[in-house]
Amino acid sequence: MVNDIKIPNRGESADTENIKEDISEPDFVPPEQITDENAVVVMPKKAGTVPSNIKKQSKIKNTLIDIKLWWKDRSKKQKILIILIAAVMLGLLGFGGFKLYKKLTYKAPPQATQKAEVAPAPPPTTEPSKLTGVEIPIELNKLSVTGIMIENSPDARPQAGLNDAGVVFEAIAEGGITRFLTLFHESQPDYIGPVRSVRPYYLSWLHAFDAAVAHAGGSPVALAKIQSDGIKDLDHGANGGAFQRVSNRYAPHNLYTSRAKLLEAEKSRGFGESNFTGFPRKAEKPLVPAIAKAIDIKISSPLYNVHYDYDSATNSYLRSMGGQPHIDERSGQRLAPKVVIALVISQGIDPDHIHTSYQTIGSGKAYIFQDGDVIDGTWSKAGDKDQIVFGDASGAPIKLNPGQTWITMTGIATNVGYRP
Repeated sequence: MVNDIKIPNRGESADTENIKEDISEPDFVPPEQITDENAVVVMPKKAGTVPSNIKKQSKIKNTLIDIKLWWKDRSKKQKILIILIAAVMLGLLGFGGFKLYKKLTYKAPPQATQKAEVAPAPPPTTEPSKLTGVEIPIELNKLSVTGIMIENSPDARPQAGLNDAGVVFEAIAEGGITRFLTLFHESQPDYIGPVRSVRPYYLSWLHAFDAAVAHAGGSPVALAKIQSDGIKDLDHGANGGAFQRVSNRYAPHNLYTSRAKLLEAEKSRGFGESNFTGFPRKAEKPLVPAIAKAIDIKISSPLYNVHYDYDSATNSYLRSMGGQPHIDERSGQRLAPKVVIALVISQGIDPDHIHTSYQTIGSGKAYIFQDGDVIDGTWSKAGDKDQIVFGDASGAPIKLNPGQTWITMTGIATNVGYRP
């Protein structure tokens, strides 16, 4: 506070001695006049300003004091109740947090691939025939194989049942007259014939199929071989009930039989199922264009020589014999095997000097016609009970098409010809 200050008039100098001041603060010294280098200049803070951290600390402190005072004013029961409620709340909070954590971190295990329940496939009801390779009901494969000797003289034509045979062997019986060994397995024709006598080389081919043989007598060598080799014999003389004489032909060209009657005769004699290895088979694969459409096989004379025309529509061979289509007696259908084989085989005369003989054991040249193609191959047979094996030029086994296989014997390779 300032008292009794006299302000000088204009032109008068102020008398500093007469100025009384009541100043309690020290005189202000400008910064530039401070000479002490170590002096620290502290600028005055604005009046009423409080640091923010001090404000927060003060607020927290006051809150804690309020809580403490509030807690102090609670009764004992209230305190216990509050503690229990807090404990429950903390428990619920902790459990909820745990569940949330598990949910966020849960990884579902990989689901096992559920396989659709597939009904088991029904058991097969068919399988390839052991004789022909054609798909047949399984129970038919359990039937025995039956060989039937069928005549081929002009008086025996046309024959019955040849079209149902699975395998046919064609060879000379005597005097240039050919005869057929026909093998039946799954097929059961009710009219087969005419039935004639047997020769030893037919028995050698039949033996590999473990088949019974139906015949009307035979050459002395053949009859002896049936006994010595234990071949299942169905001779007409001892099994007359399995044969019949027809009236539309004269003897000896009128003896016929049926597959059912022969099976019954086999059963009565306890022959049972045939145990054998058939020819290896393959799927058909026609050659386009065919290279062997016309086939000629000379056997003995024009009356018995055979010819085939390849039918691409059925992949089979239409058979002719003696210059005429070879047909079935009952159906009138032309014979049409799937496979035609010409075996070049050594021929001779039987020890009785009457009947023809063939060297069935050994090997030789063979022509296999199938799919419109021809394979210049070989045949081999190790023994009577061993199957004929067909091989190509490299010696690899040749597989045959399913269906009827017709095998014709000829003396020399030049007897076999073919053309496109």
